[in-house]
Amino acid sequence: MISPAQVEQYQAQGFLIVPGFAEDSECDALRARAEKLVHSFEPAEIRSIFSTNEQNRIADDYFMSSGDKIRFFFEENAFLPDGSFKQAKERSINKIGHALHDLDPVFECFSRSEKIKELAVAIGFAQSYLVQSMYIFKQPNIGGEVICHQDSTFIYTEPTDIVGLWFALEDATIENGCLWAIPGGHKRGLKSRWLRSPTTGRMEFDVYDPEPWPENELVPLEVNKGSLILLNGLLPHRSFENRSPRSRHAYTLHLMHADANYPADNWLQRSAGLPFTGF
Repeated sequence: MISPAQVEQYQAQGFLIVPGFAEDSECDALRARAEKLVHSFEPAEIRSIFSTNEQNRIADDYFMSSGDKIRFFFEENAFLPDGSFKQAKERSINKIGHALHDLDPVFECFSRSEKIKELAVAIGFAQSYLVQSMYIFKQPNIGGEVICHQDSTFIYTEPTDIVGLWFALEDATIENGCLWAIPGGHKRGLKSRWLRSPTTGRMEFDVYDPEPWPENELVPLEVNKGSLILLNGLLPHRSFENRSPRSRHAYTLHLMHADANYPADNWLQRSAGLPFTGF
């Protein structure tokens, strides 16, 4: 699916855009399936919000135990002061995570397709596990920002080497909250880890380098529907709020090497009945 020159580009920049990786029909099928899942979801008393601004505070049990489940997380600005929705439930969901690739047949079929297997081989992940999957909505008008971060902060392995696969299910532009990245930033090392405290059991950041990311070096990664963006786990990247009237749906997968150590103090854990598996 990608050439040796593209692999070199990925290794140098820390990201690679592959236009037209997914067919329009595949994108539409994932969107339709996500819509059906949200429609079937009954929030009841669950009001789990996803935000990268106060991640320690809002890491509730519903989120922390979602590594081997399909769960739904709301936008920060989805609710009125009385707890009711500002708009329809379907327009209030931030994301679905984190085991769609194992527990839903439509997402599993896409996630374990032959072309993704071939891609994994091309970038050196022939023997790998699918760690997590997320369906991200980036809702019109209220889509929250994701602050500049490295995926390896949250999915830490030893050695530190994971890859994110980010599939654009709609056109992603500056206006509706596309990704931004610092080219070559993956060579600057890991700045922090999000881990479970051995004393309190709560989540906390272990900071190795407190210097903020130079966000003036960020470049927008605008892509068309069906494009794939490969993201090195150490690449600093972010997305801004979506205040446009258009959504920016995306589906993401994260891969780790099968022989890597996955620490028990990572937030995302699996039960013995649903271990990490490969292709």
